[in-house]
Amino acid sequence: MMTPREIILANIEHIGASRPGLNFEWGRINDMLFASPGAPAGYEQKRWTEGEYEYYDDIWGNIWWRLAERSAKGEIFKPALKDWDALETLEVPDYEDPQCYAGMREIFSQPTDLFRIAHIGGWVFDDARYLRKLEVYLMDMGMYPDELMDLNARVAGVYEAKVRGAAECGADGIMIGEDLGTQNGLLFSPEMWRFYFKDIYTRLWGLAHEHGMKVFMHSCGYNWELLDDLIEAGVDCFQFDQPAVYDMPALAEKLRMAKVALWSPIDIQKVLPTGDRAFIEEETEKMIEIFNGGLILKNYPDLHGIGVEPEWDQWAYEKILELACPP
Repeated sequence: MMTPREIILANIEHIGASRPGLNFEWGRINDMLFASPGAPAGYEQKRWTEGEYEYYDDIWGNIWWRLAERSAKGEIFKPALKDWDALETLEVPDYEDPQCYAGMREIFSQPTDLFRIAHIGGWVFDDARYLRKLEVYLMDMGMYPDELMDLNARVAGVYEAKVRGAAECGADGIMIGEDLGTQNGLLFSPEMWRFYFKDIYTRLWGLAHEHGMKVFMHSCGYNWELLDDLIEAGVDCFQFDQPAVYDMPALAEKLRMAKVALWSPIDIQKVLPTGDRAFIEEETEKMIEIFNGGLILKNYPDLHGIGVEPEWDQWAYEKILELACPP
């Protein structure tokens, strides 16, 4: 019988997994063990509420706001890097400090047959865009290439430290995340991505591979035009929450040919929010059939945020067990 770690690896590498990988919370089957770096010494998050909004800072010095009773994360209210004059004095988080990894080291050092994932993201574009605000960053891509390359390199240095830290703790893989698309296409052209990011990402993901770690990438939106580039740069498994935004058979064929896996809940936009049990079960079966052999299934962690009742999520889980894990 395959161990959970072996099941995850077999799905990533398309080498005869006995079942899909499973990553379900709330007392259900979970083949994965997660840990994240701690904050550098001296940082303590600040939170406060004004009216219906909650405000908080992050490790980079950005100020966020969110609807206190609804969204889990929110949006940038005040970016840390409001103008380029402040770039030279921008303080980046110090993840070279070994104490950042004390908790991860303790978790991953325990005997386990689970697949150990170091959740180290965002990622370079994800954090750099927050430092400027997305709409400003997108204009910067056309107007300030030198400054933007400098900013990206500074952010990449932080993630290089995190990759090395995860490796030293014994992680089997790293999890990073940045949304690259809208419902219909990319936030910027593939040529822009290649100019600003491909070399950096290839280097960082190559470093993970040198240390024997798989690369898991979360990205929402319709990113079809970039998938080949991301695979070439080193992604081993895509974590998509809305796989139905793609032509799923075409996506499955692309991933199968590249020996790259899909890690996903049942679609969180077109399927789970319907609350239609028959439809949810039908789409669950379809997803297992389409991606069989290279699939890791999960729950979406913020059901309330997407208007999904726990019972609807459980219908999908029970159908997965019926189809993929028969007694």
